[in-house]
Amino acid sequence: MEIKFKKSNNNHSTNIHIVDEVPFLTFSKMERAGVKHGFSTRLGGVSRGMFSSMNLSYHRGDVRESVDENYCRMGKAIGFTLEQRVFSNQIHGTEIKVVSKEDCGKVMTGMDGLITDEPGICLVTSYADCVPLFFYDSVKKVIASSHSGWKGTVGRIGRKTVEMMQDIYHSDPKNIIAAIGPSICRDCYEISEDVAVKFREEFPDAWYQEFMTEKGNGKYQLDLWKVNERILLDAGIEEKNLDITDICTCCNPELLFSHRASKGKRGNLAGFICL
Repeated sequence: MEIKFKKSNNNHSTNIHIVDEVPFLTFSKMERAGVKHGFSTRLGGVSRGMFSSMNLSYHRGDVRESVDENYCRMGKAIGFTLEQRVFSNQIHGTEIKVVSKEDCGKVMTGMDGLITDEPGICLVTSYADCVPLFFYDSVKKVIASSHSGWKGTVGRIGRKTVEMMQDIYHSDPKNIIAAIGPSICRDCYEISEDVAVKFREEFPDAWYQEFMTEKGNGKYQLDLWKVNERILLDAGIEEKNLDITDICTCCNPELLFSHRASKGKRGNLAGFICL
């Protein structure tokens, strides 16, 4: 199996692995740190139709048995079991929950982020254009995964995740390895003026000029990668410890699920991280 993504830049931060014909993506700095993690593609599963083939959502109309099989395949490829999964039920907010082994097999309702320091737990978050954020404190042995759509980005969920790791586990941001995962790129992400205004109100003008381009007629192009990069660096993550993806979901609709490219007719990708 050969997979070629259309790349949005040349930073080579996102790596492709294929295990038993199941592809998944990892991030260079997290790989070097030794933390088990991965991000799915839409290849290697058994789902059909608009869910073809590695759909990892139980709530979009797919056959449950197909989704179970998809998770089995992904778990074998990355290295986790179905019993170890803890899910977030994202609502495009900024709520983050600390989870334990008692939460394995459960869905954390109303949460867009998950954190744990317990081995044997696989944090699972879902995507189809929004930004996956992964965190690993290599000293305190803490992991986190947060879902940052435009609302979560305005709410700085990345910073809130780092602050929770500091408050609860006494993490030093300088020891946190972080990754901004595959999601919609600036060229593909057109937004309306009401959304642009929220970013203008929340962030410094110097940041705004970096991540927003006005097109006229009330339309803008938003770079979620850049604004999340700014948020994480501002939270104390060091640039040398931050991976920023080079893969856009919307530019690669045959390889990744994209809500915008499919006009909502799609399955879900998922991010996984475990100690």
